[in-house]
Amino acid sequence: MSDQKEKQVIKEFLSRGVVEIIKKDDAEKKLLSGKPLRIKHGIDPSSKQIHLGYAVVYRKLRELQEMGHTVVFLVGDFTARFGDPTGKNEPRIMRDAVEVRKLADSYVAQISKVLDPKKLEIRFNSEWYEKMKVEELLSILAKFTTAQMLERDMFQERMKRGREVALHELLYPVLQGYDSVMLKADMTVIGSDQIFNELAGRHLQKIYNQQPQEIVATGVLSGTDGKQKMSQSLGNTIGLSDPPQEQFGKIMSISDEAMMQYFLLLTRRPLEEIDAAVRAMSDGQKNPRDEKVLLAYTIVEWLWGKEEAEKSMEEFARVFQEGKMPTRTLEGFIESGKPLDLPHYLSASGATTSTSAARRLIAEKAVYLDGELVGDNPYPEVDRTKEHIVKIGKKVIKIKPKKE
Repeated sequence: MSDQKEKQVIKEFLSRGVVEIIKKDDAEKKLLSGKPLRIKHGIDPSSKQIHLGYAVVYRKLRELQEMGHTVVFLVGDFTARFGDPTGKNEPRIMRDAVEVRKLADSYVAQISKVLDPKKLEIRFNSEWYEKMKVEELLSILAKFTTAQMLERDMFQERMKRGREVALHELLYPVLQGYDSVMLKADMTVIGSDQIFNELAGRHLQKIYNQQPQEIVATGVLSGTDGKQKMSQSLGNTIGLSDPPQEQFGKIMSISDEAMMQYFLLLTRRPLEEIDAAVRAMSDGQKNPRDEKVLLAYTIVEWLWGKEEAEKSMEEFARVFQEGKMPTRTLEGFIESGKPLDLPHYLSASGATTSTSAARRLIAEKAVYLDGELVGDNPYPEVDRTKEHIVKIGKKVIKIKPKKE
């Protein structure tokens, strides 16, 4: 790659979809130095599925891999046990270590759809936290003040409303910051909601005589509702491992306003083309639906390949334009055991992203169980030893008990 081309690639990396860089000049120098960098990105396993909101960052990480840098993908299997308080209005509860590790193992498989596993270093922060002595932990905590931690907007908001701030929540940014020390991170790429936590990493790296990591923060992807950020708890997600037809349909359901944000953050479509499409739609020269089909096709092709993208586009036209039933029924599996109420059954089988999402869909009269419309007063109990057909909107799922 020529010097000019390399500079252009780095310039686009540092600008497209990026909302803040700390510090930009240093980040640019590091990327132009020719030295392979250690790029940190961490995620706490908190749900079964990684969604496209995370993939915004993963696309940037893939670009860094293509530049020859090492992406250190940190699975927070220790910190996930009590959870990142960022954006939460209630204290986080402690979670079981076995449950967290099981989720962590599934994450590694999911991210391989976006990142090159051959250029990936996967680490778990239980490596150091489970061995850490209390004295060492207290030494790290002593490098911060309570006032520094309470500066966070969400904690201020909670205290104004008379809500509790649990002590373990104040420790989370410190632990996330110390991860950067342990990984000797040169740079971290994150969603903009994680800047506070990663600044703690810069603070600690200086104390431990390391060059502080630069922070590249991307925009936050809106969910399928077009109102709030994509989040499992809000039930507005598109999963990386969702079947291709389901991904296609969910993308087609997003608002016209959100569509161009998806193009910007999740594709490599040239910026001039995106701007031209916006102008053409505003002038009435282009139908937004055609742009959305292109978006859905592009994302499904990226994650599943051209053949699945073609099939998904044809199936969408068949079901949603011609009003026919799906040609392919999806399959789900669930552990056999005692009956579950329907929201927990749908969540446990993967038919919905969470129990709250299941409750919302049931309330919207969008769920059928074995051909019967489901009500929410009370929720029906479902026999997990038998096979059931669940219909959610146009999606039909055959859920089977797992074999011993």
